[in-house]
Amino acid sequence: MPDEACAQVPPQEAVPASAGSNRPTGLVLVSTPIGNLGDMTARARETLAAADLVLAEDTRNTARLFSALGIATRLAALHDHNEEAQIPTVLGLLRQGRTVALVSDAGTPLISDPGFRLVRAAIAEGLPVSAAPGASAVLTALVLSGLPPHPFLFLGFPPPRQAARLAAFATLRAAERAGLAATLIWHEAPHRLAETLADAQATFGDRQAAVGRELTKRFEEVRRGRLSDLSAHFAATAPRGEITLLIGPPEQDDPEDLDGKLAQALAGNSVKDAAALVAAATGLPRKLVYARALALAAKPDAPR
Repeated sequence: MPDEACAQVPPQEAVPASAGSNRPTGLVLVSTPIGNLGDMTARARETLAAADLVLAEDTRNTARLFSALGIATRLAALHDHNEEAQIPTVLGLLRQGRTVALVSDAGTPLISDPGFRLVRAAIAEGLPVSAAPGASAVLTALVLSGLPPHPFLFLGFPPPRQAARLAAFATLRAAERAGLAATLIWHEAPHRLAETLADAQATFGDRQAAVGRELTKRFEEVRRGRLSDLSAHFAATAPRGEITLLIGPPEQDDPEDLDGKLAQALAGNSVKDAAALVAAATGLPRKLVYARALALAAKPDAPR
């Protein structure tokens, strides 16, 4: 939980204006290292040191970073539970011409972290918003994965419950059939990684994928392979640390082409039987396959 001693933004009169005219004003989104302190940019460090106030997801984590960097700027917490309440006070500071920096626990702010509502509110008022870019686990994992780097689609965390996760994966698979072909990226909790990989294989087929673990840290690992290989590995070897999961786009000869399999099955079977055959062959959820079979069977040129 965030440090409640620093949970409230200080009153406007308690935040002194910083000296110097070269520092940015307004709200500045500052990226911090995702594991290696050497990845802190000079610009990010200077911005944090010169700001009137730094908003942090967890002030305890940021205080340790400040201690290592010799920064003494005032900290206040901004997290999912208090962001809406903090916005009016922060906007008041920005209207005064103060500099307020926003950081997350690691990496680039707003990427799976709080701050979007504050940024949107500042933009709506025409207040200056800028960024000091830096480390990102998403982009680091992407360039190390060996998977196509563009287009890519970052989706945050998968739903924690299997039914919701399978439904979300099925929606993405349907989007792929409609023409969206991209490398898919998620963050995932280590204790859910094996089951998420298994669900991904059931939905997307045995595609090329990669798992980035502890990126930029001492025990960094990027494991690449088919979803079946990764699923078996992490089922047998429980992972630790921060996880980024990537799944490649459909391959040209996609063995899990649902429409193609259903078209073949519908040529000699009822919709119900064709759906049952394809669901058994692919491991896809039976309801998903049956719904797609119905849609295909309703087309004028469908097999009779």
